[in-house]
Amino acid sequence: MGSLANQSLIPCTNCTALTDDSIKPYLDQLNNWQVCTEKNTMQIKKTFIFKNYSEALTFTNNIAKLAEQENHHPKICIEWGKVTISWWTHTLNGLFINDFIMAARCDNIFAD
Repeated sequence: MGSLANQSLIPCTNCTALTDDSIKPYLDQLNNWQVCTEKNTMQIKKTFIFKNYSEALTFTNNIAKLAEQENHHPKICIEWGKVTISWWTHTLNGLFINDFIMAARCDNIFAD
């Protein structure tokens, strides 16, 4: 399996959400993302820390551009000096490889 960030998203037609066992290998490739459950939906979540609101907003806008480009959209919570992002596949009400790919891309955007 190559770098998650470099993989293309997979069209989700007749697919199913990942199981707990199949999530671990993808999660292990990410930097400090956590699995959580909100409203009975398994998600991955991470908080990114910034020096100020302006940097957090710039990061948020870059993630929004990526989400629009890939037509895969996260939950984004922006606060002073931090942004929390949650990924899951809405149509599956759970996690799919695309969520891990997008999380890896968020890490790359943050690193830049």
